[in-house]
Amino acid sequence: MATPIDEAGRTRFAVEHPAWTLDGETASRTLTFADFGEAMGFVNRVALAAEKADHHPDIDVRWNKVTLALSTHSAKAFTDRDLGLIEAIDAWGV
Repeated sequence: MATPIDEAGRTRFAVEHPAWTLDGETASRTLTFADFGEAMGFVNRVALAAEKADHHPDIDVRWNKVTLALSTHSAKAFTDRDLGLIEAIDAWGV
């Protein structure tokens, strides 16, 4: 079961992941790539990580821009499952 992130965890998240925006129960980030091919390569990496985690973000692709939005819909909250996938993505150094 997913565990919602409390206020202290949300504050820590904001400090440790400044590229992400936490709006209510959804964390989002937009990344810009050189072109569509690079953007789709990134999306494929996210897809593989999401499948492995069995946790799937909303993904919007606009040519060289990719927006990710993560929220645990079953918990109606920003949870440890979202944070785990975000940490995996951020570890790629993008």
